[in-house]
Amino acid sequence: MTGDVAVLGAGMHPWGKWGRSFVAYGRAAAREALADAGLDWRDVGAIVGADTVRGGYPGYVAGATFAQALGWQGARVTSVYAACASGAQAIGTARAQILAGLADVVLVVGADAAPKGFFAPPGGDRPDDPDWLRFRVLGATNPAYFALYARRRMALHGDTVEDFAQVKVKNAAAGALNPRARYRKAVTAEEVAASAVVADPLRLLDICATSDGGAALVLSSMEFARRHGRPDPVRIRAVSTVTPTYPKAVLDLPDIATDSAVAVAPAAHSFRASIARAAYEEAGIGPEDLSLAEVYDLSTALELEWYEDIGLCAPGEGAKLVREGATALGGRIPVNASGGLASFGEAVPAQAIAQVCELTWQLRGAAGDRQVAGARVGITANQGLFGHGSAVVAVR
Repeated sequence: MTGDVAVLGAGMHPWGKWGRSFVAYGRAAAREALADAGLDWRDVGAIVGADTVRGGYPGYVAGATFAQALGWQGARVTSVYAACASGAQAIGTARAQILAGLADVVLVVGADAAPKGFFAPPGGDRPDDPDWLRFRVLGATNPAYFALYARRRMALHGDTVEDFAQVKVKNAAAGALNPRARYRKAVTAEEVAASAVVADPLRLLDICATSDGGAALVLSSMEFARRHGRPDPVRIRAVSTVTPTYPKAVLDLPDIATDSAVAVAPAAHSFRASIARAAYEEAGIGPEDLSLAEVYDLSTALELEWYEDIGLCAPGEGAKLVREGATALGGRIPVNASGGLASFGEAVPAQAIAQVCELTWQLRGAAGDRQVAGARVGITANQGLFGHGSAVVAVR
């Protein structure tokens, strides 16, 4: 039995700050994905919703919330939450249901209505919650730990603020070509340098925003796709949702301590690197086979780290790829051809799904002015809090 499932439809509500319910964004994305697939909502056998903890009670049961918004029709329902990895877990759940024969067609939906400013844990006292603790004990907001990662790269690898700025310049240039992006304006390195310092060394234009948005995919078995006139669809070949291995010896907030490595040596590869390695192993490919990648650019510095984690270069060489133009549109291995979070901002449950939407359009050759020539294989990568891996390999 093949592990492939077909991507019949992809849909997205444009990112922004629209002031509406997350349900409206998810419903719009789902309807677009269904239309793209040429299917009716009543053709769907199961729906998987990626939860939002910010949208009130219905957000915690997003599968049923979106099923009701589209009109009850008896489909199986699942809701998942894994912070920023929620979308990948939703895709993985849908794929498993299809491969198990529980449904021929599954709709995957994620959407969020984000607060103004940076994300913070929901209210209340939760001293056993590491995310709550890092805010209350350390005062480590998201921009603060993005900056710590940046400082670490500067100390270990000699990266500079100019290198970080070039990541923003690259992603903004791609986002300017994407009609679904929130920010559609090219920027210069000088404009990045002139933007306000948020958490040294990172400036405002180095850090992604929080956004409203939604994304959806219609997945099916390969047999269903062939029966319905889609003999050569984009296919999802691997979904990695791995957890770290003990001992985890590199600090990774919101955890505020590491495991001891006295008795057991750390793994040869970091947690983030293990996410991509598991996806490559399942898909039977390597980084040398990639046409493009969509990675989790919470900050410009973090994007450079992902280059190394997904195997595009050796540790410490991420900035070199940007300087050479290798990861820009037209380069050897474009990264974040969508514009990335730099151009979209975070809509947490939707963003891993949105990454796969971009791969789908690219592998179809339907990405317009930002099209990667000859795209055949792509990977997504991000990471959810508390050890949630997230990577998807799509092929054509």
